[in-house]
Amino acid sequence: MSKNAATFIAKSTIKAADLEHRRKINFNIGKYNAAVPKGKLQFTDMQLVREKAKNVKWRAIENLDAYLELFERKITQNGAQVIWAETSDDALQSIAEICEATNCKTVVKSKSMVTEEIHLNAFLETKGIESIETDLGEYIQQLDGEPPYHIITPAMHKNKDDVAKLFHNKLGTPRNLTPEQLTLVARNNLRQKYIQAEVGITGANFILADIGGIAITENEGNARLSCAFPKTHIVIVGIEKVLPSVNDLALFWPLLSTYGTGQKVTVYNSVVTGPRKPTEKDGPDKMYVILLDNGRTNLLQDTKAREALYCIRCGACLNACPIYKNIGGHSYNTTYSGPIGKVITPHLKGIPQYKHLSNASSLCGSCTEVCPVRINLHELLLENRHTTVVNGHSSVSERMAWALWKQATLNRSILNAGNGKIKSLVINTVFKKWATHRTKLQFPTKSFNEQWREKEMAKIKQRNQ
Repeated sequence: MSKNAATFIAKSTIKAADLEHRRKINFNIGKYNAAVPKGKLQFTDMQLVREKAKNVKWRAIENLDAYLELFERKITQNGAQVIWAETSDDALQSIAEICEATNCKTVVKSKSMVTEEIHLNAFLETKGIESIETDLGEYIQQLDGEPPYHIITPAMHKNKDDVAKLFHNKLGTPRNLTPEQLTLVARNNLRQKYIQAEVGITGANFILADIGGIAITENEGNARLSCAFPKTHIVIVGIEKVLPSVNDLALFWPLLSTYGTGQKVTVYNSVVTGPRKPTEKDGPDKMYVILLDNGRTNLLQDTKAREALYCIRCGACLNACPIYKNIGGHSYNTTYSGPIGKVITPHLKGIPQYKHLSNASSLCGSCTEVCPVRINLHELLLENRHTTVVNGHSSVSERMAWALWKQATLNRSILNAGNGKIKSLVINTVFKKWATHRTKLQFPTKSFNEQWREKEMAKIKQRNQ
């Protein structure tokens, strides 16, 4: 068992038994479940919308090289500089060089899963640069020294009392502040940082190939401030976020907001096509766009798993997943948790260390059902399991167990010999890990075959009497 698998089992074991944690998550996801159906009412044919969105992403991913080159050409013409980063180290080194050139001491950063993926904050700290999260949820998590818990709602596992206690301990505020007062505290602290920061770093929800722009959607306005106030704006975005045209935003912005929060559209929607022009009064003097691979081309070259690159990071699959709702986001020990994280992480970081994630699923199909771009997530989890076995990454004990199982299932006498008492003994006593967190299994004393045979023999005997 890998170290990551052992960590996953340990963390998930603790969280699965934490009833208070489960209460908080069910409460917050319950709000989501109530809001999303209302948001969907803006679409007259939801299935048609999802199918159209999937087709757009299919076209974008199948022609990814051409669209990325078009984007680079267009945004370069607008005055921005594009940097291609094959690995997280490449991206971090580029950011370090930009910060050094600007004599940067403070960075303001908007919500971005990609920056979490490359562990940007920890890296900037080693360079003596203060990096401030400006999204409220991310700001809370940064104060608490924790990574985001959820793709959309970073502090989903905390309630207002948890946040009030955290602000009291870290910022010296009174213990009994209301959510509104806590928000104002964060706002006052962050406003000063926007003014001080030499560099603003954002992600991007979408890359717009035809106009050479990046699209950002948000509810707080912090991303807009992060790319407008500082003199230098750095965008770091995964290469899969491309859309062929700016016109596609009319579909994807409402789709993302509906499945992400239940809104018809989020509060702030921005398209940034380059640094400030001579005729413009505000905006950064310089803009850099870092296009990050970091394992995404591993997915791209796999014709079956490639579909996972359609993901628009709405978080719907996390909210639907019974595993996620029981063990929480931090148990996965990865940047991307839930069903989509279980699909893509083994490809991004390596199957040997992360193969266990694809097995942490009930395969109920809820994730596929709620995905706005109709990614067949549960089928991709099965495909990951298949790839693990084909590539020889399954354990010796697992291979032996399935070999024995195959022989047994091909031989009726062997199956019948292993009666219910023997099966119960093996599962509940020999394989102790199975029974550790489950009620004991009690198999029928006779197999279906034996019961059927007895029933048929009884019929024959009755007819002969």
